[in-house]
Amino acid sequence: MFKRATKTKAKLRAALFGPSGAGKTFTALRIATGLGGQIAVIDTERGSASKYADRFEFDVLELGRCTIEEYIGGIQAAGQAGYQVLVIDSMSHGWQELLAEIDRLAATKYRGNTWSAWSEGTPKQRRLVDAILTFPGHLIATMRSKTEWTTQTNNNGRQTPVRVGLAPEQGKGIEYEFDLLLELTQDHLGTVLKDRTGKFQDRLLEKPGEDFGRELAAWLQGGAEPPVRPVLKSVPGGAPVTGPDAARATDGVDPKIATFVGKVIARAQQLGNFAEAEALLRSRLGDNQLALDFAMGQLTLTTDHEAA
Repeated sequence: MFKRATKTKAKLRAALFGPSGAGKTFTALRIATGLGGQIAVIDTERGSASKYADRFEFDVLELGRCTIEEYIGGIQAAGQAGYQVLVIDSMSHGWQELLAEIDRLAATKYRGNTWSAWSEGTPKQRRLVDAILTFPGHLIATMRSKTEWTTQTNNNGRQTPVRVGLAPEQGKGIEYEFDLLLELTQDHLGTVLKDRTGKFQDRLLEKPGEDFGRELAAWLQGGAEPPVRPVLKSVPGGAPVTGPDAARATDGVDPKIATFVGKVIARAQQLGNFAEAEALLRSRLGDNQLALDFAMGQLTLTTDHEAA
């Protein structure tokens, strides 16, 4: 049934991108500070964020290996620890690592067929996006941009080389996953290329920082409280909830769907193949967000139990 649309309180999903020297890390920390709350940073830049520890208060996790699994683990750990703001600096290393993995898979498993190798790479990238979207606080991600040189005429009428930023170094279409997309130049000017708030679209910001973060926080806090997601439960031993207990645990999910989810996960436990189970559940339940949330929660409960 259609119903009247209402604005609800929300958490920020922002991406900053630009060439080297644009100030992505510093800008992300300034905006994060303006948003308010305890800040965590996932640092893939070999400790670059910590150079600003005398200017900002934050906790840091330095990734030794920039695999998708490491990123997801860091995001989930930040959520479980209760950080209100998470900065990922940067996402480009994860993309570069994934591309390298695809090349290895193509060479060793798919007879040089890169297209087939992406059958394993795409679900990994999707899981990273899901982790970003489900983080319970505000999230700011930085991305490098591919760069090239161009020439401009200076005040003396001479041609001078100027480095310009191009597309962010990440998966194609990654910009669709963020509410706000901010391009930074080497002069530390920010252009809002995408803005779901409707307040900052196409705005040119000089050294965007804490004030911009406070403006974003004020807009995000306006509106009704978001609907409460159903609390997921599990039976002793960490097995998925099925049968009559499923209706009580899912708060609105069709018991038949809950039973189907339980069977898929039970089969995955037998075969030790949770990746295919996730792909099947997403394929079957992708049009039902409540059911999909339940299925992914049950799958996480089970895999966490298996790992323990």
